[in-house]
Amino acid sequence: MTLRPVILCGGAGARLWPASRPERPKPFIKVFADRSLFQDTVLRVAGLQGAAAPVVVCGAAHAAQVTRQLEEIGVAAQLIIEPEGRDSAPAILAAAAWTADQDPDALALVVASDHHIPDAEAFRTAVALAAPAAGEGAIVTFGVRPTGPSAAYGYIRPGEGGGPVAPVAAFVEKPPLAEAAAHVAEGFLWNSGNFLFRPAVLLAEAERLHPGLVGPVLAALAGAAAAPGRLVLGPEFAAAPKISIDFAVMEKTAAAAVLPVDYAWSDVGSWEAIWKAASRDGAGNTLAGRVVAAGSSGCLIRAEDGLTVVALGVRDLVVVAEDGKVLVADRARTPDLKAVLDGLEGLA
Repeated sequence: MTLRPVILCGGAGARLWPASRPERPKPFIKVFADRSLFQDTVLRVAGLQGAAAPVVVCGAAHAAQVTRQLEEIGVAAQLIIEPEGRDSAPAILAAAAWTADQDPDALALVVASDHHIPDAEAFRTAVALAAPAAGEGAIVTFGVRPTGPSAAYGYIRPGEGGGPVAPVAAFVEKPPLAEAAAHVAEGFLWNSGNFLFRPAVLLAEAERLHPGLVGPVLAALAGAAAAPGRLVLGPEFAAAPKISIDFAVMEKTAAAAVLPVDYAWSDVGSWEAIWKAASRDGAGNTLAGRVVAAGSSGCLIRAEDGLTVVALGVRDLVVVAEDGKVLVADRARTPDLKAVLDGLEGLA
């Protein structure tokens, strides 16, 4: 059975300002090494057994970056380009419909372009474990066993199952921290937002559960402008409801299933999350670029080429200097950054 990886490139990543900006959002920045989060994702799924060339769904503004970063790592992909963003459900359904047309028997593996999974082999093993259930009609999501309570993630309560994949008993939106702690104690899983399914199953469930969603997507595909390796969806795509796949399908369908996984995972949704996932020196600092951290501890400090940052005797700070902009923040407060930027103008 062919496996078709689908990589979603969307979202502004405002919580990683100033490194992540509208013209170069989070998937395309180099966070942990010499490759971007997007490039790491492409290589992770390219190594899957039976995988066809990946499908990358992106906006028109970022298609050139996608193409350039694919060329840098020597991977060919099919681009599906959205004329405007309509959230994850229309994006996933466009890729599912294209995949179903190309290979009706294929499984589609939908992954975010900006997640950090350092153990690629553990991820590939999980996909192989989930494949039989997906082949039988389940829409399988990957539920990460929490390392502790977090208010940054949604949760999944698994039901009773006889194999590695269990039915989903309930989805829980991002809860307050005290509620998250109770969920962790009860065996809930973090919702990673990655899915494995037969495209025909997802399309049928979307049509049944959210009438009016699939039609504009199929019309946009029928009216798409095609070139080798590129498909620009037609203007009909703008008529699709703007809705996430969780709200449109996953929280309503009886086909939802979950595979619990133990590999390290982060959506690196804030500088605090990056500090936690990154390697650190003996003082607990994560440093990139020309940085001097004298007597400082627990800091994440990044300086772009041509800049020098000196941090003297500070603790638990984030300092990011890039593109003529500087962020200085208490590390624990960086998840609040988007709300601050939303109230200001001229910082993008």
